[in-house]
Amino acid sequence: MTVSKSGRERVPMPKGYWTIWTTVALDLIGFGIVVPILPRYAERFGASGLTVGFLFASFSLAQFVMAPVLGRLSDRIGRKPVIVISLLGTAVGSFVTGAAGALWVLFLGRVIDGGSGASLAVAQAAVADIAPPPDRPRLMGMLGAAFGIGFVVGPAFGGLAALGGSHVPFYVAGVLATVNAIAAWVRVPETKPEGAPAVDRGRRRHALSPTLARLALVGLVTTVAFTAFEATFALLGHHRFGFGEKGAATVFLGVGLILVLVQGRLYGDIAKRAGVHTVYVAGVALLVVGLVVTAVATVWASLVVALVLLSLGQGVASPSISTLVSEAAPPHQRGEAMGYQQSATAIGRIVGPPVAGWMFDHAGHWSPYAFGGALCGVALALLLSWGVHRTPTVA
Repeated sequence: MTVSKSGRERVPMPKGYWTIWTTVALDLIGFGIVVPILPRYAERFGASGLTVGFLFASFSLAQFVMAPVLGRLSDRIGRKPVIVISLLGTAVGSFVTGAAGALWVLFLGRVIDGGSGASLAVAQAAVADIAPPPDRPRLMGMLGAAFGIGFVVGPAFGGLAALGGSHVPFYVAGVLATVNAIAAWVRVPETKPEGAPAVDRGRRRHALSPTLARLALVGLVTTVAFTAFEATFALLGHHRFGFGEKGAATVFLGVGLILVLVQGRLYGDIAKRAGVHTVYVAGVALLVVGLVVTAVATVWASLVVALVLLSLGQGVASPSISTLVSEAAPPHQRGEAMGYQQSATAIGRIVGPPVAGWMFDHAGHWSPYAFGGALCGVALALLLSWGVHRTPTVA
């Protein structure tokens, strides 16, 4: 352990951590390249707005099905081969999407890509494998910052690649995933705990213990709430505050940068001082307040307050639930547990956007955010009543 110029103790990174972090960041950059381009690309094949919604949902549905399967596989054969397989699957999905000549091929590419998306959950399991328990929250937070960097950098690369044609970003994402897979095979260390027992059908139930099932439910509910905000905020900004696509993009860029700052620089210290369980409860509470303020905001000052609260809440809630899941799961079933958590958030991403869109059109522009705030309020009440925030760790 070393001491920085500011006098703070600097804990050395576990061996292999930065390699895993870079793998995740590159994976999310590839994802960020594709997402902003996909709706307009789908229109070339005659896709309506509803069809585009189903196209996005197909990715999350495939992820919902495959994340626990690949997570369980990583518990059996190791994290490294599953990460490599997932990245290669992402490459295939991207190439298929770029080469699509019909709408069904576009759906096929997204399903392949979504089903291969378990590399994130397995990477989180790998970090939990190598991180000392006291340092696990900080390292999970920094991994979350890699997610944010991918979403900030990826769209910029995608916009540049699209200058060469609407299909080019998908080929760029495919090449990036292929290079990432090769680099992961060469450099990512195997982190699966040595001597881990084989997981049979009788013991598999423990991967969905009551604590983990409750965390999955809370993660699902809060994901529905936050994706309701993501899906409709550009519409709210246009109708209530009069800004267009550039204004909405600027807001999301700001939210992304705050998430990177919170997760990469602040979260570890906060969690160390207050405890992961307490920070998670506080994060969900911030989401409640931020969503409610968004619902009633009519001036820029109140909107900025809401966005800051939402960014802070999501910034601490996301790494907190990942840490809690990794700590509550037995080491030999950590990959499967992280996979189930990813499945829960995938369901939230399937349900949240269409429900929010319908509410925005039929119940009022304020309704998706009031609905999201109410959902997070329910999640907060469940956390407190279950005592999940006081659950002792087992790893």
